[in-house]
Amino acid sequence: MANLELFIGALVVVYVVPGPDMVLVLQTSSMQGRWHAVATAFGLALARVAHVVLAAVGLAVLLNTVSWAFDAVRLIGALYLIWLGVKIARAPSLIPDGLAPLPVSSRKAYGASACRGLLTNISNPKALLFCSVLLPQFVDATTDVASQFVILGGVLVLVGLFFDLLYALLGAALGHWMRRYPLLQTVQRWTFATLLVGFGLRLAVTARP
Repeated sequence: MANLELFIGALVVVYVVPGPDMVLVLQTSSMQGRWHAVATAFGLALARVAHVVLAAVGLAVLLNTVSWAFDAVRLIGALYLIWLGVKIARAPSLIPDGLAPLPVSSRKAYGASACRGLLTNISNPKALLFCSVLLPQFVDATTDVASQFVILGGVLVLVGLFFDLLYALLGAALGHWMRRYPLLQTVQRWTFATLLVGFGLRLAVTARP
């Protein structure tokens, strides 16, 4: 396996660029608390595991060659992001007034947060194609390809989880600060909602690579 440091560097660049995953984690953490964001982060990680596995078995090639398959997944992902954005925009503020602690959530609520992360990432065909394009570039074909794919896929998932957990902490700090300023809660809610709808619209018009 060659250039592992370069592979990690490429992942860092990808994960620091704002996207729907980052926005979802920040929004969840600031409005529902860091533990909901952690659940969302693990949902995103599970989706990335699925993308790595799908890329390994060649399903990414199907999306890249069969136009209707790519378009179907793309439109589903776009509609889901738009639905999430509209839901956030229409919901009342989830941040309690003042400095009261966030309410205790149930296991079902944490499961819902994890599902949001899972669905947000797994319904994005660009994430699968990203795995299928990036991973083979760092595989040495003269040695055990399967082991290298497992290692690189594991690194991809762990680096993504690290950044998502970092965004969960940042979002929690942002939410704690905004709880003192009700107007900023509204601005934050509409900002995140607009970003998610924008990402959805952009995905809807994305052409097949």
